[in-house]
Amino acid sequence: MALWLPVCLGGCYLTGVSAGHLALMADRRPIDAIVADADTEAGLRERLQYVREARSFASYGLALPDNGSFTTYVALDRPYVAWNVFAAPEFSTEPREWCFVVAGCVSYRGYFSERQAVEYARQLAARGWDVHVSPVAAYSTLGHFDDPVLSSVLGYGDVELAGLIFHELAHQVVYVSGDSAFNEAFATAVEIEGVKRWLDGLGRFEDLVDFLEGRRRLLAVAGLMRETRQRLASIYDAAGSTAALREAKAGEFARMQTAYQIMSQSWDRGPTFRGLVMGQFNNARLAAAATYHECLPGFQRLLGEFDGYLQGFYRAVRRLGRLTAEERRRVVCIN
Repeated sequence: MALWLPVCLGGCYLTGVSAGHLALMADRRPIDAIVADADTEAGLRERLQYVREARSFASYGLALPDNGSFTTYVALDRPYVAWNVFAAPEFSTEPREWCFVVAGCVSYRGYFSERQAVEYARQLAARGWDVHVSPVAAYSTLGHFDDPVLSSVLGYGDVELAGLIFHELAHQVVYVSGDSAFNEAFATAVEIEGVKRWLDGLGRFEDLVDFLEGRRRLLAVAGLMRETRQRLASIYDAAGSTAALREAKAGEFARMQTAYQIMSQSWDRGPTFRGLVMGQFNNARLAAAATYHECLPGFQRLLGEFDGYLQGFYRAVRRLGRLTAEERRRVVCIN
């Protein structure tokens, strides 16, 4: 996985308690016990020791919840823990929403089985929806359970792994039912700030430079997708024949990918995020990517207003969470 490609694009919190989730909870083993076990393979022990350090920093360095989350480990029998299905109308940039008891309404539907996710996406596509299936490496239960570390993430680099822990714990600090864009952008803002402080504290300054360059590139790619989504919204609002709309839609995706290729020509090392923007594209895939990044600049501005004081930032975001969706968007989601 490329550096800072989101590990649960468009949604990384559990939308309902299922048999798949309960099976994961039953398979948890304490990380302390695994590390202390003389029979533990050296590579696994090293990664879990790193997880312990990052998990501790999350609480004392970032004021994130100090609980049992990420203190246990589960070895999966598959490369990802779940798969999310996104859908959008053929001529709309607004994703379909599904509503659940725990998470409210969200812009994806999650499955613990890839086969079931693909089959559901196929059914939606047969009814005329644009669809996209995205693998999920980790998720948050929003503090309802003590979330384990999963084997699906241990192969990530140090920076990715620490960022994932910070991101998922941030969902336990603030969660607004029914507002995926708000929730994911907030958690991503905490993740970025957390990684910066983590690398700085470790004296890994070259890694910090690389991380910041990666973030710059990712935000540039996200800007291309945001612009494309805005242009498509205008095209769809203007209406027209089905053939004309399909042609304009394909043209906008081609324009976006050409702009990316030009922009990334000078990226001779480090992450390029090609997987985010190239290949077959549709409205569902565009909406999934936008969920993470649409409101991110607003949250970063708000954090700057608190001079990096995270507890104050968290309180301000909680207050925003009590506003209406329109009021929240005016503050952090309209750039």
